[in-house]
Amino acid sequence: MKPILLTGPTASGKSAVALELAQRIGGEIISVDSMQVYRGLDIGTAKPTAEERSRVPHHLIDLVGLEESFDAARFVQAANGAIREIEARGRTAILCGGTGLYFNAWLGGLGSAPPPDPDLRTRLEATSTPELLEELARKDPVTLDQIDLQNRRRLVRAVEVIRLTGQPFSIQRARWPEHGGNATAGRAFGLQRDRQDLVRRIHERVDRMFADGLVAETRARLEEGLRTNRTALQAIGYRQVVEHLDGGPSLRETVERVQTKTRQYAKRQLTWMQGQLDLAWIEVAASESTTRITERILGQLDPQAG
Repeated sequence: MKPILLTGPTASGKSAVALELAQRIGGEIISVDSMQVYRGLDIGTAKPTAEERSRVPHHLIDLVGLEESFDAARFVQAANGAIREIEARGRTAILCGGTGLYFNAWLGGLGSAPPPDPDLRTRLEATSTPELLEELARKDPVTLDQIDLQNRRRLVRAVEVIRLTGQPFSIQRARWPEHGGNATAGRAFGLQRDRQDLVRRIHERVDRMFADGLVAETRARLEEGLRTNRTALQAIGYRQVVEHLDGGPSLRETVERVQTKTRQYAKRQLTWMQGQLDLAWIEVAASESTTRITERILGQLDPQAG
């Protein structure tokens, strides 16, 4: 089975679903999270526990120390390497997370590909699929043979790049084979919850992080260089706790600030996902179990099996 993408705003329950899905289909999870790559940032990034990792292999977690930088290009290289290893074992890769930049890099590629052109993209999205296929057949038959013809988002992007550059998409992708452009991605799912339910889950999650020792973890990471790592210090939770430890807001105020920042982040995630990713949205009820959500996804995957 082709790699499966699973995303959704923070606290939507995607990690638990990915875990059960992996167990059901013989999969392994690739974390699409810009902060879980850092060793030591455990509580604030909601990393899978040791018990969860023993049940299902997880990849792209704890890759670098706080003294190192990590970016989308490194993510794409690491993700593609993990996918090759997973598929060589006859298993299915499940890319799960909420970092939109990383999903974008893995799907759309890095390197010489031009950024999307809003006006052209609008025109192409209004063009029928048969017309797009006909243009691709004329201008880039190699990509036509390779692309998933059921994935309209990829089709639009291929034609867009050809029009913007005047060159076949396949030639450009060949120049950066290790930098994304995954036309072979499989099904992509997004979890969406009622706003009130998501807010409740966010608040509970933040309370649990502080109860589990987020302040102590942050204090320990400061001694290991957290303050000098601009990327890691942007992680919601750690930044606010650092300000608290520096004599800023009280602990109670800090908890509330993290909850507010997380709500705002979840809203931005959802807006981005709805506008940038071609997802099959799964509307999740507050009372719905992880098993039931997983079964709904399995029901949509079945036609793709094999």
